[in-house]
Amino acid sequence: MGTRILDTSMGSRSNVLPFNPGHLMYRVRQNSSSKLRMVQASLVVIDMLMVALAFWAAYNMRFEGFTAVLFDAEGISDVEFYQQTVFFLVPLWLGLFLIFKAYDRSILFSGHQEYTSIFNASTVGIMLVIVLIFLDMNLVIARGWLILAWLFSVSFVWLDRFIIRRVVYEARRRGHFLTPTYIVGANPEGIAIAGHLMSAPQHGINVIGFLDDMLGAGEAVMPDVVVHGSTERAEELCGKFGVERLIVATSGVEREHLQAMFKRFVNVDDVSVWLSSGMYEMLTTGVRVQDIGSMAMISVNRVRLNGINMVVKTVIDYVGAVLGLLALSPILLGIILIMKRTDPGPIIYRRRVVGVGGKQFDAFKFRTMVVNSAEVLAEHLANNPEAKAEWDKYEKLRDDPRVTRIGDFLRKTSLDELPQLINVLRGEMSLVGPRMITLDEVERYGQWDMNIHTVKPGLTGLWQISGRSEVSYAERVRLDMHYIRNYSFWLDLQILVWTVPVVVFRKGAY
Repeated sequence: MGTRILDTSMGSRSNVLPFNPGHLMYRVRQNSSSKLRMVQASLVVIDMLMVALAFWAAYNMRFEGFTAVLFDAEGISDVEFYQQTVFFLVPLWLGLFLIFKAYDRSILFSGHQEYTSIFNASTVGIMLVIVLIFLDMNLVIARGWLILAWLFSVSFVWLDRFIIRRVVYEARRRGHFLTPTYIVGANPEGIAIAGHLMSAPQHGINVIGFLDDMLGAGEAVMPDVVVHGSTERAEELCGKFGVERLIVATSGVEREHLQAMFKRFVNVDDVSVWLSSGMYEMLTTGVRVQDIGSMAMISVNRVRLNGINMVVKTVIDYVGAVLGLLALSPILLGIILIMKRTDPGPIIYRRRVVGVGGKQFDAFKFRTMVVNSAEVLAEHLANNPEAKAEWDKYEKLRDDPRVTRIGDFLRKTSLDELPQLINVLRGEMSLVGPRMITLDEVERYGQWDMNIHTVKPGLTGLWQISGRSEVSYAERVRLDMHYIRNYSFWLDLQILVWTVPVVVFRKGAY
């Protein structure tokens, strides 16, 4: 997350100093915000170019491509007319992107939320064009062009956002485009929030320190992260260190101090204040803010897919599993024959795992380990402290003595998991979902175990596309909870698409 600054002069609490707009760090903050505004402005230009390119590509494919021979283009292929149409439609698309908050900081670079906004805006745009055609009977636009224009405008803008998002993510990993942030409250909740943000730089938050009323300034709370001072000095310290955001762990701050801090920041435009729920485990469950009269209430709901989401996911699972088994049947047969010839013992390994509602079932995999794997592992861990530490952290070993030669290949290519398509057909698993866990692992999910039983485990998921075996167990839990809370068709689609290069290039597989 970059270097964190420790001010050795913060030893005593002082009165609140006036916020100084001329302070050097304030100017740094302004420069940071200016960079983000430049990125937003660049996105506007790139999006407009992509939309214009989409309309041009739609014209060429409809009237000059292979589809031109399929349809009669007489009277509707006037190139000058479509050029003039583009000059009208590109600003319309830009306006719709703004209306659907495609440039809003809250969803910018967020992935599926950003893509959903673009999809909705482009869909409404095409619908408006169709309405105009009905209102003006003399306006003739090819239906094929409309369909292609919609498809290309969505795809092209998705592509540019995807590329820019990857560039921004990489820049954030290198310490750029990060929002300097204080965590207010150095209690377990605040530490958990800080740990989550520090492990995920793609969120764009740089935790530079804590504010706490119980611990003294300079006291280390986490490695390289210390308390900078009390909540009384929040305004002073934000100005001094260029902090743009306060994330308050409400369970770690007394109510009176919290109210006093809010009063100090109510007129400070350059610092935003975010509140946690007061229960960190609620951050990964179904939480909504609802208005009851003039009161804002937080509702906590058990995370569970239902309604149309469940229907769509089930249909995709069954169709995908059937097509997958049919398409991959030659590979499956080849693996079975090779294992029969080279490795005595059972071909299929049944792993007892936990599914929806805590119900256990046997997940199928091609056996990749020796038959007496438990004894081999116990002996190896007893004689190798480094391997023991690696196992405790990841529950996997890079150089695992239990893995057979054919098993090593199957693991690195993820072919060992293909039999789980049968589990998908049986309704026990999903194509996309949280990682499979055993009954013993449930305890490691702690306060989040109530959510893990609400969704079917997946053949692939966020863990698989985020580093797989290189991701710590704690990070796997966080990724699972993120998926459960943020499920959508588009998130599943992204994960399925990203699984292909991850498997092909064997990223994080061993």
